[in-house]
Amino acid sequence: MSAPGKPSRLLSAYRAATGMAEPLAGSLLNRRLKRGKEDGDRLPERLGRPGRVRPRGPIVWIHAASVGESLSVLPVIREIGLARPDATVLVTTGTVTSSRLMGERLPGNAFHQFVPLDTPGAVSAFLDYWKPSLALWVESELWPNMLHEAHHRGIPLVLINARMSDKSFRGWQRAPAMARELIGSFSLCLAQDADVAEKLSLLGARHVETPGNLKLVGDPLPFDANVLGGLRSIIGGRPVWLLASSHEGEEQLAAFTHRDLAARLPGLLTIIVPRHPQRGPQVAQALAPLFRVARRAAGEVPAPDTELYIADTLGELGIFYRLAPLAVIGGSFVPHGGQNPLEPARLGVAVLSGPHIGNFRDIYRILVEAGGAEVLASNDLLTQKTGELLSNELELSRRGQAAGKAAGTKQPLVRTMELLAPYLRSLDATADA
Repeated sequence: MSAPGKPSRLLSAYRAATGMAEPLAGSLLNRRLKRGKEDGDRLPERLGRPGRVRPRGPIVWIHAASVGESLSVLPVIREIGLARPDATVLVTTGTVTSSRLMGERLPGNAFHQFVPLDTPGAVSAFLDYWKPSLALWVESELWPNMLHEAHHRGIPLVLINARMSDKSFRGWQRAPAMARELIGSFSLCLAQDADVAEKLSLLGARHVETPGNLKLVGDPLPFDANVLGGLRSIIGGRPVWLLASSHEGEEQLAAFTHRDLAARLPGLLTIIVPRHPQRGPQVAQALAPLFRVARRAAGEVPAPDTELYIADTLGELGIFYRLAPLAVIGGSFVPHGGQNPLEPARLGVAVLSGPHIGNFRDIYRILVEAGGAEVLASNDLLTQKTGELLSNELELSRRGQAAGKAAGTKQPLVRTMELLAPYLRSLDATADA
């Protein structure tokens, strides 16, 4: 690992500005708390103060921005436990939802803390206490103070499952010295694909490899077998399709798709899972005047005449993907960039998407080429394509099997762990308590 040099002018300015703003951190966190974006019981963690006692032995720190990134590294965390059972994995994320999911799904060798604000004081407090022996950063979130301070302390840094959009690349090109400094602080960058690898190299990465996309490796979503069995009994043989992770405006599109298909698909049930469950009452209220609606968070189940079932609960998407042979992925019929299509694909569910898939373009390319997904050129095609698939069980099954096969590869995980092996072998137990 190269020795850190003098910070660039832009990084020095950033560090000075965040240092001056540090007294305002408490007010910022309280405002975010009022908007539901922070966990009131764990606010000190955002200032670098520990939420639990440090375990003995070496710590591998994995930083993942939010839900998708943190879920993608669960297989890596388990593999680290096998390779170094004496080490503990500290996972940091910045969102309330990701903290809850990590609390539920982290294996026994790992625990979660909220990432500290990127201010000099919070970052120093965090690193002073946890003393990680290795830091693995996931995908694309590069916090300057944290990277600079970790590199300055000699903590080996590896960027895993790296991705970079064209927009982000252009932004970094406008600050080449800072980009070279931050990206160059990683002794190894593991890119999702060749395009990302080239961008990282152009921005100053010192060693880049391309093991593939870890999101192709993740586990199937968990589910409650009793709840799934009960809903299957209630729904019976009705034709079912699912709009998953919907955003505002997409629920109305699904509702009118249901209306257009109901005449030729008797008993059709449309399940809508809003991306943000708290929108459930609003969605139900908007659709109730024209459709027979039931809402899961209100304790309701689909009645025989229910047309739209609003599944506005947290952590049950694994149940609803197992109920529907066809999943239409939200965030793609509005200019949001899409949501992760791998979750249904891993369960053998055929996938349809709208045209706005910029955040998951490479994953969709893999699924489309395998025959397990289709990206619609316009919203107007949703009724036609949904109807065609629900009317053709053989094609629906073929697409589901193709999706499951494409989403089941382990190669990115195998290659990632091979590249991480020298770092894991050289872990040392810096601070036992």
